Amino acid sequence: MYQRNIVVAIVLGMVMWSCKNEKENINKTPLQAYIEPVELREFGFNLNDYVVKKDTIRSGDSFGSIMQRHNVDYSKIYEIAESAKKSYDIRKLRAGNPYTLLLAKDSLQTPQCFIYQENNVDYVVIHFADSIVTYKEKKPITIVTKEASGVINNSLSVTMDSQGLPQSLIGEMADIYAWTINFWKLQKGDKFKIIYKQRFIEDSIYAGLEGIEAAYFQHKDEDFYAFKYATDSTSTKSDFYDEKAKSLKRAFLKAPVNFGRISSRYNLNRRIAYYGYALRPHKGTDFAAPIGTEILATANGTVVESTQRGGNGKYVKIKHSDTYSTQYLHMKAQKVKKGQFVKQGDVIGWVGMTGNTGGPHVCYRFWKNGKQVDPFKEKLPTSESIPNHLVVQYKDFIKPLRTQLDNIPYQYLNETTIEQGYSITKN
Repeated sequence: MYQRNIVVAIVLGMVMWSCKNEKENINKTPLQAYIEPVELREFGFNLNDYVVKKDTIRSGDSFGSIMQRHNVDYSKIYEIAESAKKSYDIRKLRAGNPYTLLLAKDSLQTPQCFIYQENNVDYVVIHFADSIVTYKEKKPITIVTKEASGVINNSLSVTMDSQGLPQSLIGEMADIYAWTINFWKLQKGDKFKIIYKQRFIEDSIYAGLEGIEAAYFQHKDEDFYAFKYATDSTSTKSDFYDEKAKSLKRAFLKAPVNFGRISSRYNLNRRIAYYGYALRPHKGTDFAAPIGTEILATANGTVVESTQRGGNGKYVKIKHSDTYSTQYLHMKAQKVKKGQFVKQGDVIGWVGMTGNTGGPHVCYRFWKNGKQVDPFKEKLPTSESIPNHLVVQYKDFIKPLRTQLDNIPYQYLNETTIEQGYSITKN
């Protein structure tokens, strides 16, 4: 009995000690339950240190009116504005752009910093907690490499749109192959693959296309590789070359419009029912496109005519060399004047219906040695390719890119997709 009482006493003592410890621990934060506050950083500041107010510049807002709404007195506003203008003109605040105010964590919530976002990347900081400091900064940008591919079912734009690819990527593809592929004459079953880079702000916000690094296009069962390469290591300018180190550029673009269709070809034996099937030679190539479509100079040259005359309507004629000239008819309006030098790809006017025309199009005429010819049957000069001393280096550079391209699987578009975009010649 005595021993039993001792055991009971010991057990009760242990229970009481345990309860006391548990009671004390209730008032303490267990180490394993302690959560470190997450540091929220933006614009180079730890936002946890401030009361943060985000807003948008409203119509009629100024730096002064924003500061006044947050109880900053006139003398302080004037002092900040005078100091800031050495680095940034605060009168340039634009309605619709976001701004952030960092306020002190005191009873008055005193403004300490004004941050204005010019766009998704660039921002201006005016810090005035103690001394006044103004500077411009950029949000950190991450470059992400991506891949894309597709099989043409109706048009390049539809195929790429169906995958949610950016419009700018479609435009750059058209630019790369503008000299080598007739994009208005793609065929069902043509294929493409792309390695490209995109910019992201703080790893999550899309900030645009950085550019295509390499591409592959299979058109009419012919392979067209394109690799971006800078022949001058001191320059940021790059061009696209094929797997044989040949430039993809030609002296002339394939067409004066980016996306259109050939509605009438160069034909010296054309006969038209309206004219009683009389012989009416067509010495140009017509590209049908909506009114207002940009018309591009197909090569560098000097404008020798920019006027309006008879059935030609409003037109531009460009002399490229002693050998070649081009002409662009039926414009809605011209953008260039006689004597002006233009570069390949410059906008020289817009598609219209002036002169003798039954629908909106540009009639593209091509002269060689003073005689109108069919540019699609001419062997036109090419641009310079990679210098011989760089060819080995170039081929070493493109080897992994080509392997990567060749291993990209194709994405197939649903056959029921509605046809749109520019037309395609089908087999």
